[in-house]
Amino acid sequence: MRVAFIAAECEPWAKTGGLGDVVDALARALGRQPGRRVDAPVDVFLPRYRSVPVPRAASTTRTLRVPDPTAPSGQTEVGIVDVEGNGYRLRLVDHPAAFDRDGFYGDATGDYPDNAWRFGLFNRAALEALRLDPQPPDLIHLHDWHAAPAVLYRDGWYVDDAAIARAAVLLSLHNLAYHGWTPRERFPELGLPPSDRLMATARDGLDLLAAGIDRAELVNTVSPGYAAEALTPEYGMGLDDRLRAKGDGFFGILNGLDTEVWNPGTDADLAARYSRDDLAGKAVARRDLLATVGLDPDDAGPVLGMIGRLDPQKGFDLLTGAAERLVRRGAQLVVLGTGDPRLVAGLRELATVHPDRVALVERFDRVLARKIYAGNDLFVMPSRFEPCGQGQMIALRYGSPPIVRLTGGLADTVVDEKRNPGAGTGFVFDPATPDALYAACDAAIELFETGGAAWQSLVRRGMAVDFDWTTGSAPRYVAAYERAIAIRRATG
Repeated sequence: MRVAFIAAECEPWAKTGGLGDVVDALARALGRQPGRRVDAPVDVFLPRYRSVPVPRAASTTRTLRVPDPTAPSGQTEVGIVDVEGNGYRLRLVDHPAAFDRDGFYGDATGDYPDNAWRFGLFNRAALEALRLDPQPPDLIHLHDWHAAPAVLYRDGWYVDDAAIARAAVLLSLHNLAYHGWTPRERFPELGLPPSDRLMATARDGLDLLAAGIDRAELVNTVSPGYAAEALTPEYGMGLDDRLRAKGDGFFGILNGLDTEVWNPGTDADLAARYSRDDLAGKAVARRDLLATVGLDPDDAGPVLGMIGRLDPQKGFDLLTGAAERLVRRGAQLVVLGTGDPRLVAGLRELATVHPDRVALVERFDRVLARKIYAGNDLFVMPSRFEPCGQGQMIALRYGSPPIVRLTGGLADTVVDEKRNPGAGTGFVFDPATPDALYAACDAAIELFETGGAAWQSLVRRGMAVDFDWTTGSAPRYVAAYERAIAIRRATG
């Protein structure tokens, strides 16, 4: 079957979070599936943002005239730049008026007000390019609200187009907190058919993600735990009723990990490489991390690392609330994050008071992130909710047992050592309070301080967990694609 992705992010070209990692890694893993169940390469459509580099030697460009409700003629020229990527074909939709901007979705003042037009045009261009290809797509995999207009167009403008109407749709929900809300006065910019029932029934505006959920053959999110949570009002972000209505057409597939990209045995950014069978290099990586962030490399106190977006979701305030007690417990804290500085005001103050025990780095730094994964002793991820999470998977692979909250993908991927002595891979706590986080950290530190066989076994068990996309998650997506196609063939 021929598969195409439509997504707003794809690592390494455009990324703000885990969405970009998933799109890149899954597209490559699909191309490596045995038995030729998926035609390789998979197509990945991505806006050509200002920051996206294009290697000229590996690209071809074609120009399409695409329907555009804001253009005087009703159409506008859009470039499709095909780039042969690492295991898939990247297809950049190039239209400077829409995408040659400082940010992907907005700027310092908020979301761009014309996002409905921008991403509507992006989706129309992707469908037009697919319609003209020699082999039509069997399955279009849409990622988050930015790609949801594609299924609305399929059921509207392309209902009589043999190439697009036949395509089944799987919509993946990477984070239910973002819906693509479009006010009614912006409806014309979406370019929906006048006869579309959404035009008549949506009084105040249109929730693009909700509309996509209603029309996709199948909908999934990125872990079984988050799928169960999303069916509840607490976590469903106003979409739980729609997701419940999908019945078994909504489910969770756990994200994987790119084990070639994340491998402590080959990671060139580390001061020393190491493996599950030979952990000697991890001690070197630990000393290097402490020296890099200005802490004492000879300090034997446990190093707790945290990496993330400064957002209430990620639980930075929980760490702030527990930090003073952790420092008194003898821990060293290394925190890397960008976003709202108000969320780490307490940590900033603590770093000033205890510069020998707390390092706070408020920036995005890929290399330092890798050093933290390898050089910390324990990785802290106290998210209030987490659709899947990749940090805990990387920490496990790098021999740094994670301390996580009992939610979503974190609960799916970390086995609590306290409840399962000798069989755990990390430490799990609940509820979302500083006290509960501190208690989990205290238990972890107690085991770390023994330095014995129990600690070494915990580290090695975590490193042995297989999150590889190719063998784990990608086959589940292939099965979902086949199911979606069967549904479309039976009802389309």
